[in-house]
Amino acid sequence: MKTIQGISQFKSSISTAVTIGTFDGVHIGHRKILERLINDAKTAGHKSTVLTFFPHPRMVLQKDTEIKLLNTLDEKIEILKSLGLDYLIIHPFTKEFSRLSATEFVRDILVNTLNTKRIIIGYDHRFGRNRNASIQDLIGFGNSLDFEVEEIPAQEIDDVSVSSTKIRNALLEGDIATANAYLGYPYTLSGTIKAGKGLGKQFGFPTANIHIKESYKLIPKKGVYVVKGTLDSSEYFGMMNIGSNPTVSGKEQTIEVNFFHINADLYNKSVQVKLLHRLRDEHKFDSVEELRKQLEKDKQKSLQLIDEHYA
Repeated sequence: MKTIQGISQFKSSISTAVTIGTFDGVHIGHRKILERLINDAKTAGHKSTVLTFFPHPRMVLQKDTEIKLLNTLDEKIEILKSLGLDYLIIHPFTKEFSRLSATEFVRDILVNTLNTKRIIIGYDHRFGRNRNASIQDLIGFGNSLDFEVEEIPAQEIDDVSVSSTKIRNALLEGDIATANAYLGYPYTLSGTIKAGKGLGKQFGFPTANIHIKESYKLIPKKGVYVVKGTLDSSEYFGMMNIGSNPTVSGKEQTIEVNFFHINADLYNKSVQVKLLHRLRDEHKFDSVEELRKQLEKDKQKSLQLIDEHYA
């Protein structure tokens, strides 16, 4: 997959099959459209192309909206790359871009720049200034500008019964099982390991403190999770706490992972952590010793689940 930053950087005389959207989460509903795009493009001799936008349009048009996203941009690129697309075009979303009329968007971008011969899109897709054009308008443009429109009907998308919003809500409620089922893969946090206070090490549970630079990344509900992390291309199981460590009078939210079976200097390493199972809420214990005993129980439960379901 070739990733292109900005529509104007797309240079190809080869015809394309295109789908358009933010694709936050690249969940199982999105994949129905993407799989059809890739298959249809191969059959017709086109290049499969996703046109997406960053920042998310709601970040630009509704600045008071504190929207959190399921993927960082790098995570989304990695997932889309694994699907076998030919091109991913990431276009900067601005207020000026949002003011393009439907005619300008279709004629100048889809046809004259991307050389689009086929568009595969969901039945409820809207586009153009104020989102005032529908898929019926797109079909009309196709008839006059020589491209086909394939509509993904309501029953196919609704059968999946999944949306990025439903996944965000599940994560915020701590329902990692539902979120992972809708995503089709474990929810992932990506960041850099930074030095923490070292409190975990004092009672036998050294932790990697994960810093996520993207403030828009959704952090699931506080609590303890079974996880699998990737460090230096190797995978390690562990347990992760999202919370403020109230037993030791913590104030700020942290993301800390106790990796099992690893003893190395992890500072400043990049890490990806997949959330597999939620064990419990975060609690304030009466003493550090009570916390230590609970962490031991958490570890044994984690190891049991890993052995039974994830090893």
